[in-house]
Amino acid sequence: MKILISNAKKSLLPLIIASLFAGNAMAKGSGAASAYAVELGAAGTFTILSKSGITDVKTSAITGDVGTSPITGAALLISCPEVTGTIFTVDANGPLCAINSAYDLGVAVGDMETAYNDAARRPADSTELGAGEIGGLTLVPGVYKWSTNVNISTDVTFKGTSNDVWIMQVSGNLNQANSTRVTLAGGALAKNIFWQVAGQTALGTDAFFKGIVLSKTLISLNTHTEVKGRLFSGTAVTLQKNTVTAPVEFPVRP
Repeated sequence: MKILISNAKKSLLPLIIASLFAGNAMAKGSGAASAYAVELGAAGTFTILSKSGITDVKTSAITGDVGTSPITGAALLISCPEVTGTIFTVDANGPLCAINSAYDLGVAVGDMETAYNDAARRPADSTELGAGEIGGLTLVPGVYKWSTNVNISTDVTFKGTSNDVWIMQVSGNLNQANSTRVTLAGGALAKNIFWQVAGQTALGTDAFFKGIVLSKTLISLNTHTEVKGRLFSGTAVTLQKNTVTAPVEFPVRP
């Protein structure tokens, strides 16, 4: 049977299709195949990696490796008992338990920057979803892009399988409100959520966050925030009595 569509209806089809994705975060974009995992390279065993230092209001608990480069180890202010993993510094000015390995850190930071650029270049499946407010939404796999800040004012859910990937391209800042949660459904994994943030990343007090943060500038965690993921910063990371745990799907150095 041949179905005829009037010219007037044809002209509305692109708008209808666009509104289905923009207005309903449960709708999958046609370009979702672009959402494949971002390769982390040598950065992939680090839980926290920064270029200009890590500050800490004690006591925090970090599972996985921690490192700073190229800044001196004196700017890494996490104590040895707070880390289940290895602390890496470029010189002998860091914690007494730290391993001095400027070369390895240089490779890891280079891979971190490559991962940031890779995530930033992916073609978007959705743009400006929620005008930057994603609290209350359930997000299907895909590449999401915003030219603004992105705010998590209420709980947000990532729903998909263990093989699905989300890439969040944020041109402004990423802000998570106090006592809110990033939750996973349907088998989704924290290791497959990539937050590429051109501005700052601020996670609120008592919040629970999941995913890999690739932030161009500061990553700040308020008191008692918990993270399952990785924090990679082109500048500094600030902690306040936080728990930061690498996704169990990634290897952790013994």
